[in-house]
Order: sequence, then C-alpha cells, then structure tokens
Amino acid sequence: MILTALIALPFGLSGCDKKPEAAKVEAPTAAATADAMSNMAMPVGAKMGKGSGTVTAIDPTAGKITLDHGAIPAVGWPAMKMGFSAKPDLLKGVAVGDKVDFDVTVTGSAGEVTAIKKQ
Repeated sequence: MILTALIALPFGLSGCDKKPEAAKVEAPTAAATADAMSNMAMPVGAKMGKGSGTVTAIDPTAGKITLDHGAIPAVGWPAMKMGFSAKPDLLKGVAVGDKVDFDVTVTGSAGEVTAIKKQ
C-alpha cells in the first residue's frame, strides 16, 4: 500500500505547477446576432455604444424615444426598432422622422440614450 502511494504521488503532483488554459470565447457573428433580440446575451454591467437611426416616436413627458436604428456592435445589438429612456432635455432638439446619431448606455437589455444629434 505504501508502495502504491509512492508511485501515485508524482502523478498526483504533476499538474500542480501547470497554469490552467484560458477559456477561448468567440465573439458572435453578425448573422448570429441578427436572428432575434431574444438570442442576444447581455452583460450584467453597463456597456456603451454609438448608433444611428431614425426617430419614430418621442414622449418627452415619460422620457422615452423610439429609434429605428442600425446595428450597434459595441453592445452586441443588431439593427432593430426599439424604445429607449432619455432625459427630457435631450429630446427637445429632435422630432419624429429625424435621422440621428446617438450614444447609448445599456444595462441588461435596457438602453438609455445619453446624447443625440441630428445628422
């Protein structure tokens, strides 16, 4: 029994000085993210991105704006039409139908427009 333990000991210790290999994670392709919003993996923390699109609705009282926007790769979103929260002061300079460039902060699946400018 002692002989078996002495023989097995070097094999048990042989992996002690090895560093674990980093997990390889591949970024999703544009085709994979374009399928549907429900297939998107959203991070727990906030991410920031820049987008462009067309204003389709504004509700300054509620602090909401709806944009039909192109893909926003920095947050992993495909092109879509969706509503965002925004400070009412930001919404004063835009109207339905305007083409805009905007900055967005995303937390979970919710986005907040933090800057917006007519194109």
